[in-house]
Amino acid sequence: MSEPAGRPTRRRRAPTRRSVLVMDRLADWTIRIGGIGVILAVFGIMAFLAEVVVPLFTGGEVLSRIEHAKDAIRGRVLVDKLDEYRTLSVALTDDGKVTAFHAASGRAIEARDLDLGGGTITSFAHLPVNGLIALGFADGSVRFGRLGVEVKVIASTDVPAGLADLGGGDSTDGRAVYTRLPGEQVRRLAVLAQLDPPQSIAAGKAIVGLDYRAGGTVERPSRAFVTVDSDGVIRLSNATSRVNLLTRQVQTQVATTTLPDLPPGTKVSRVLMTEKADQIYVAGEDGQVFRFDTRDFAKPMLAEQLDLAPGDQKLTLLDFLNGEQSIVVGTSAGAVDIYFRLQREGARSSDGYTMVRARSLEPHGAPVTGFAPSIRTKSFLTADAAGNIWFRHATSEQTILKLDPPAPGLRYEAVVLAPRDDGILAIGDNGRYYNWRISVPHPETTLHSIFGKVWYEGYAEPSYTWQSSSGTDTFEPKFSLVPLIFGTIKATLYCMLFAVPIALAAAIFTSEFVNRQVRAVVKPTMEMMASLPSVVLGFIAALILAPIVENWIASVILAFAAIPLGLFLGAYLWQMLPERLALRFGGLPKFALMFLAVGLAGYLAWWLGGAFERLAFGGDFKAWANGTVGSDAPFLALLLLPLSFIAVSIGFSRAFGLAWRDLLRALAPMQAGMADFARWALLLVLAVLLALALAWIMTGAGLGPRGTLVDTYVQRNTLVVGFAMGFAVIPIIYTISEDALNAVPEHLRAASLACGATPWQTAVSIILPTAMSGVFAAIMIGMGRAVGETMIVVMAAGNTPVMEWNIFSGLRALSANIAVELPEAVKDDTLYRMLFLAALTLFAMTFVINTLAELIRQRFRKRAMQL
Repeated sequence: MSEPAGRPTRRRRAPTRRSVLVMDRLADWTIRIGGIGVILAVFGIMAFLAEVVVPLFTGGEVLSRIEHAKDAIRGRVLVDKLDEYRTLSVALTDDGKVTAFHAASGRAIEARDLDLGGGTITSFAHLPVNGLIALGFADGSVRFGRLGVEVKVIASTDVPAGLADLGGGDSTDGRAVYTRLPGEQVRRLAVLAQLDPPQSIAAGKAIVGLDYRAGGTVERPSRAFVTVDSDGVIRLSNATSRVNLLTRQVQTQVATTTLPDLPPGTKVSRVLMTEKADQIYVAGEDGQVFRFDTRDFAKPMLAEQLDLAPGDQKLTLLDFLNGEQSIVVGTSAGAVDIYFRLQREGARSSDGYTMVRARSLEPHGAPVTGFAPSIRTKSFLTADAAGNIWFRHATSEQTILKLDPPAPGLRYEAVVLAPRDDGILAIGDNGRYYNWRISVPHPETTLHSIFGKVWYEGYAEPSYTWQSSSGTDTFEPKFSLVPLIFGTIKATLYCMLFAVPIALAAAIFTSEFVNRQVRAVVKPTMEMMASLPSVVLGFIAALILAPIVENWIASVILAFAAIPLGLFLGAYLWQMLPERLALRFGGLPKFALMFLAVGLAGYLAWWLGGAFERLAFGGDFKAWANGTVGSDAPFLALLLLPLSFIAVSIGFSRAFGLAWRDLLRALAPMQAGMADFARWALLLVLAVLLALALAWIMTGAGLGPRGTLVDTYVQRNTLVVGFAMGFAVIPIIYTISEDALNAVPEHLRAASLACGATPWQTAVSIILPTAMSGVFAAIMIGMGRAVGETMIVVMAAGNTPVMEWNIFSGLRALSANIAVELPEAVKDDTLYRMLFLAALTLFAMTFVINTLAELIRQRFRKRAMQL
């Protein structure tokens, strides 16, 4: 029976199959677990990065302290040496006695005293790195020698029997200390003390000041030393030896020169000489320091005189840090300062250099009495008269450890920093010595040294610098992340300037103006471009694109104007076609003609490149970029041309827009196209004239691009990186933007067109604002791709961590720096952790950018929802 008329039809509810419900629930939980897993993974990565990075800022700690009596040491201690394993300590006193003891147990080890031949030591110098020493005597003679610890690795079968156990795996036979190593090997440490025959320098005059450097090769060793005698006469001597490798006979030639006299009454407290013997510093007790320029050995001169201890202070410390470019100055007031010798305009010196106080470190509360530099880093120890020992780092300006005096009223006769910066040994005047085991793994890192300007040795002023390695042992690593952050921002900015206009224009064109057949070909092709490996793009950019851009740089610059103008010209010419032909060829032929227009414009730019270079850049672009030839005006006019055209177009539209549109409607289509082309040509001429006028005005005001946006040209530069990264980013921005534009409801298009708007007005005023949230998301995703790009930047950017906006210079980004340096970094050392900090910084940058982008996208989305 049929349902009665007028009665609503009864709908049957089909039951949902159980399998569908199970799969739906399973999918729901899978998505939940996956989302939570992604969040946990992100936080896990952050936690891991933080765990690696945190030790950079933990400072240092004292692991242990031991003390023993020093009954065997008699006399005033001149120097104490500690081996790199903190096993054996060797002390030299002013009577020539050499005393050695096991640092951990205090057990005395046999050592041979230096035979002074009855002489009295009046001055002393030593080289911490290699253990060389120099002794000055009251009779005016100088003797050189070596004092330290001799280390050998021997087989376990060569170890003598009957060794006494010292604890900690060490044992001794009284003459050496033996430490067992893996592989049936034993490390033998013994005292090395030797003294060469005397050399007479100032007959009958006591040597009161002395410094010494050694160099040369095995075949031709050299030795330079400076002496100051009791009459204040300063002598610089260079000794060059030749060793016969067959007979082992040594021939030595000594040359001596006398430096200008010191002021009468000067009491010399310290003498310093650089490794090349080209600078000599003589310090008086009153704080006066005399710097001599000895680059001309035959004519040394007094270059500068300074007062480094003003007022009533006394100079108690003057010594080099590792590398001999920083001088540490300490005074009786407890001040500790770092000085550099720098070239300065208007310097009151004869050589154009002057001593500049670069840092004032935390002062002691008592006179500075002790000093011990690190032989590896810019760390050093200072001790004061109150018995305090401070572990410092010069570059980071940190006081990392403060060791209080173990006993009241204690003063130290000598302090030693272990070669690996992991131990401190101090000999007190109370008959005891103290041995601290310390851990200061990263003394050079602070937030200021990583993200602030730091004044490094040899630099004219504080700067942001990244340089993790060099070819010398005295090199100081420079770990500022600012140049890397700047390089990342610079590469991203220029890439987005190139990619965003092209990608958005292409997305609008294929979404609003291209028929379905063309779009079906273009969109998949662009999506396939996104799959190109970045290493391939980097390889092409570095080996193919970079040389082409360098050889045809004027044509490349001209192409930035020629290609857009070619497309505009083609568009206006297309408007002149009869409507029948325009409709007939509006599909693939029109799209092919666009590529033809681009090709012709590119060919024209190549053909006119030489003439353009002669006209705008004086015939040599690289010389122009360096500021050698030409004017800034032509290039500046080219940069201002787009803005000038926009300004002229807006002015014309506001003044004559309505009347012009009414005129075009009254004309036939072909005539309207010709009139519109004439308008465009006129506006273009006016824009060119306006750009030239503005360029000349700005150039006259000193606002040219050279020295800022344009400077020295290098082959692998930011322009090439922008091209290559643009090809990697354009497909991403294009695809997402095109999808967002197509997602705009069709009724909005229809309503706009029905109201009389043109397709272009509809696209710009209706479609684009509605899809802005998706378009903005596309741009931000593209930016994220650019920020994290690695291989293109590694291969095409030159890897130079410089901070300049010059588009023709290289850069180094955070991601590229990690890829380049992480394989060479030693696990858990400072560079290793700094690279992880760079990764954490990159992570934070992308997190902040994406968060801000999401907030802005949500705002655009709310505005679009109101339409």
